[in-house]
Amino acid sequence: MFEEKTYTERRQELKNYLKKGFYLFLGNKESPMNYPSNTYKFRQDSNFLYYFGIDEPDLAAIIDIDNDDEIIFGDDRTIDDIIWMGTQASLKEKAEECGVKKTAGFALLTGFVNKAAASGRRINYLPQYRAENSLLLQTLLKDSSAGQCSQDFIKAVIRQRSIKSPEEIEQIENALEISYEMNTAAMKLTKPGMHESAISGIIEGISLAKGNGVSFPVIFTVRGETLHNHYHGNIMKEGDLALLDSGAESDLHYASDITRTFPVNGKFSEKQKEIYNIVLKSQVNAISICKPGRKFKEIHLETAKIIASGLKDAGIMKGSTDDAVMAGAHALFFPHGLGHMLGLDVHDMEGLGENLVGYSEEVSRSDQFGLAYLRLAKELHTGFVTTIEPGIYFIPALIEKWKADNKHTNFINYNALERYMDFGGIRIEDNILITETGSRVLGRKPIPKTIEEVELCCR
Repeated sequence: MFEEKTYTERRQELKNYLKKGFYLFLGNKESPMNYPSNTYKFRQDSNFLYYFGIDEPDLAAIIDIDNDDEIIFGDDRTIDDIIWMGTQASLKEKAEECGVKKTAGFALLTGFVNKAAASGRRINYLPQYRAENSLLLQTLLKDSSAGQCSQDFIKAVIRQRSIKSPEEIEQIENALEISYEMNTAAMKLTKPGMHESAISGIIEGISLAKGNGVSFPVIFTVRGETLHNHYHGNIMKEGDLALLDSGAESDLHYASDITRTFPVNGKFSEKQKEIYNIVLKSQVNAISICKPGRKFKEIHLETAKIIASGLKDAGIMKGSTDDAVMAGAHALFFPHGLGHMLGLDVHDMEGLGENLVGYSEEVSRSDQFGLAYLRLAKELHTGFVTTIEPGIYFIPALIEKWKADNKHTNFINYNALERYMDFGGIRIEDNILITETGSRVLGRKPIPKTIEEVELCCR
């Protein structure tokens, strides 16, 4: 946990913003894999962690602004629990660590909420993503009109969690130190003839040995054209490109998210170099133009123009670059958004609603293919942490469909694409902090990124 002051100040800021009302926080429970006592590794709800910091199951909390009350609900371990799990601090002791003075047994939560609802008070809660907590809400709020998934509550949490404090940045930097080890190990150990699973297993092992494990399931594949490819069954061959998209969690659950693409045999071919350098140029430029006040959607579109221009020089695209991007022709090769918020969640706060996190009244979601997938589009502010992850992909099924539909034939040279149908994909991703004047790449040690740096690490 952080110091008690951190959690006390976070809750006070939330109360100052909301001013009045009754707010319910549900922590997570343990979830069984295949029978009740064999559970997945526990992961606390990020909003509960942010405001209360207690990283244990079977907890809930309320903030009652009107009555200046804060209570954590949970139960102390029984002697049977202690036999299996050892002696642990009491709930009262844990609550004191985050500055909460009052605790109560978990069974008392229902009566407490019912009493508030019976007096005509509205029970405000956040969106739920686990079935057991959704069922618990139904039990707590037998009269559904007594509670609401409050938009004001959601917006207040997003507003607060979006700006990262120095201690949060330090946690992300800690996660990035693990990412450095994960990525450089993969570059050094990958060889033709190996199964992808051999490398993905080593990467996950590093994250477990040095932190809290991975922040999302490892993507390690020679089929990098599949954006979220969690299959690790391919045998890597001479001439393949390996794409590694992975992240670690720090001890306090802050995430990193890094992508590197490198040659399985340690040496890029000329064709691979040409495409790689287009992606690298677009990524470096995007980082350089991120600053407070700029809309991330504009930065995404500038990045798309660099990619389209590079592909035009390679003979793959043609015509006006500006017109091609305006029409969305570039999305055949760059079909996803430039990046997303990063923090306690690898897609930070996405459980609260992607449109509320990434968009604003001034910036709405596009319905254009590719641009519609942009998770972050709104104006950047000092203290935001985001990913910057452009890519170029040659997706055979998508290419064949667009070609059959005669789509964007004035911008795409389909004949030239025959040489790239087995190319795969390249993505390069870093994590950046928006500073008062611009941005900086996070990570105490830079992860190899240029062709020269990557080939040297592979050797």
